[in-house]
Amino acid sequence: MHLFRETFLLFSLNLLDAILTIIWVRNGVATEGNHLMARLLDSGDFTFLSAKIAIGTITALVILRWGNRRLARYGLTVALAVYISLMGIHVMTGLTALGYISKTAFSDLQSLTDGLLAVFI
Repeated sequence: MHLFRETFLLFSLNLLDAILTIIWVRNGVATEGNHLMARLLDSGDFTFLSAKIAIGTITALVILRWGNRRLARYGLTVALAVYISLMGIHVMTGLTALGYISKTAFSDLQSLTDGLLAVFI
């Protein structure tokens, strides 16, 4: 099946992002940057996680169905780049929460990455 591994990776990163977001937010380490998803998270962890899984599933189905098109392959590449960058932010958040990185250094880095992610989203 074409693009199955890449699509599975994207879905897995989406799920990992959801789980880490719940952990960071519930422990007071970070806030959800997406206002819509923040409202879902305020409604409850299950609501937030269900929405993330639904979005990931729909995305995966669309990519698997139309993955032979150039736009789908390009979109998948961009989405993977964004999610891999987001995983870097999660790692930095964890290191900051554990005290390995100062909060001011992390906030400077987060401002930079938020600006870069805003270009893609």
